[in-house]
Amino acid sequence: MGDVIRTVKVKLDVPGGRCDDLHQTNDQFLHCANTTAEWAWRHPNEYCVTSKQQAENALYEQLRDETELTANLVQKGIRRAIEATKSGVARLKKGETTSQPHFDAWSVVYDKRSATFHRDHVSLSTVNGRVECEYVIPDDPTGTPIGEYLLNEDYEFRMSTLQYDRFDRLILPPRANAPHRTRRTRAVHNCF
Repeated sequence: MGDVIRTVKVKLDVPGGRCDDLHQTNDQFLHCANTTAEWAWRHPNEYCVTSKQQAENALYEQLRDETELTANLVQKGIRRAIEATKSGVARLKKGETTSQPHFDAWSVVYDKRSATFHRDHVSLSTVNGRVECEYVIPDDPTGTPIGEYLLNEDYEFRMSTLQYDRFDRLILPPRANAPHRTRRTRAVHNCF
């Protein structure tokens, strides 16, 4: 059986004053991705760079100096841009039109090195240290995706992309792994 991915929305309680840390983290993460995309996209004069290792070798130290991000978040920003560049190159090879990737949507990629996932809360790396956000879980999650995936001990969380939605909420969909299947949950963060 292959991987199966599910998304579950769960609200998070972001401690007072820490939402700004998450916004600054996003801004710097997007800076890493956009700097990498600008460096890697060389069409039409040259071949675009699609090697993550080559991009990290060329840009990692510069981006670490320019930001307050942890090493892992800088690497994830570089990798996001290289993946988008690869997609653009694939479109060009098919004769489709495309352009240099640009990132402006609110999102930060986290994995087990930059986030610690628990059943009732998550700890996220930011430009100002870690922030711990508790999940807001319904009184009776039985029969809900929250109970089935988020609270189920058979699943292990390994990665997520923190996003900001149109309702001014931070969304964290951690990817949970279980034998022969993968589930994705989504946590909604309120920054009020």
